[in-house]
Amino acid sequence: MPFQTLGLGDKILKTIEEAGYTEPTPIQAAAIPQILAGHDLIGVAQTGTGKTAAFTLPMLAKLAGLLGNEAPRKSPRALVLAPTRELVVQIHENVCAYAKHLPLQIALIYGGVSERPQIQSLRHGVDLIIATPGRLLDLMGRNCVEFSKLEFLVLDEADRMLDMGFLPDMRRVMKALPKKRQSLLFSATLSKEIEAVTREFLITPKVVQIGRRANPAETVAQFIYEVRKEDKPALLLHLLKDPAMNMVLVFSRTKHGADRIARQLASKGITTATIHSNRSQNQRLRALKDFKAGVVRILVATDIAARGIDVDGISHVVNYDFPMQSEDYVHRIGRTGRAHAVGDAISFITGEDRKGLQALEKFIGRGILRKQVEGFIAPLQQTESPQDRRPQTLRPRRTGRSQGQSSRSTQASAKPQGAVPRGLHTNRWR
Repeated sequence: MPFQTLGLGDKILKTIEEAGYTEPTPIQAAAIPQILAGHDLIGVAQTGTGKTAAFTLPMLAKLAGLLGNEAPRKSPRALVLAPTRELVVQIHENVCAYAKHLPLQIALIYGGVSERPQIQSLRHGVDLIIATPGRLLDLMGRNCVEFSKLEFLVLDEADRMLDMGFLPDMRRVMKALPKKRQSLLFSATLSKEIEAVTREFLITPKVVQIGRRANPAETVAQFIYEVRKEDKPALLLHLLKDPAMNMVLVFSRTKHGADRIARQLASKGITTATIHSNRSQNQRLRALKDFKAGVVRILVATDIAARGIDVDGISHVVNYDFPMQSEDYVHRIGRTGRAHAVGDAISFITGEDRKGLQALEKFIGRGILRKQVEGFIAPLQQTESPQDRRPQTLRPRRTGRSQGQSSRSTQASAKPQGAVPRGLHTNRWR
């Protein structure tokens, strides 16, 4: 199904055509017609499958149909809520790329930076706001923005907003919005909590679900290394000797742990940056920029800060600390193997992670292949039968950053020259 059949309108199709992309991802092909038809919608898909474009493209198409010669409205037409600063920045980049042929004013609202430019942009009038809940509520409380004319609401990464305790803030925002609106909710999982929220905020929504709720991307090869806790630093350094690990995202359970990992790697001459909530917004943006540009090889992050890390070419995700929730595991490893690229996910498992590993394998419906490195063996008590440990297909090895990126798709080399909106891969719009 080409984009031309989805009814997005000439101006948005022009952007897509200029980039040379015609084929939507499954979540886009399923969601866009429902959104254009005016339905509330719940979109559930694995990370890296194009959820941002799935809600942005039809929303922009409908906004384009409302545009006249008037100045941007003091009351915005559309609002996108997301849980973290990094994620709203990423969404803003994508929206600006998708809307480059539309005369829309777009405001980016998040904490950790000066309020003054954000307030000024709101006073000048905006069509679309992309915001985190906390800063948005602050500005609403100061009468800097009101939503009496709002027509579209998007809740992105709704599962993470609940995990981070944003439900009270979400409810406060909802009270200020018109009841007559189109509401879209996108999530990597569809838990009972998410289902409850949709009953509260959405009206008879259509549900678009691509793949199983707990299914990691098929393009990610998953491995387990059993190791004593005190041996984790040495094991990580040993694995990083592999040149295929050229762009690596390492997850730590805590902020202090992330800093400790970064110090240990830096002491061995490995370029590293960190992202967690104790870092300033400028520090976090700089770390992400350096990682994207290849200035640093390793990015160490916590779960909360990792939302919005949408970086092309991540070769490996390392769960240095095993996640406490199975849903977080699926989210973490989804940072690699995005949009049909290939990637590896490595998890360090200690004795205290035994129950969590057993719960994870039940959650994803498969065993994860165990690997061993001599000198780093710490056998765990067997928790499933051997036949449950189904080996996964090993991916072609990558020997450098450029090769790692080129292996993501045989069609990637067909990208047109010039600026291309982020999220375009193998003729698919993210």
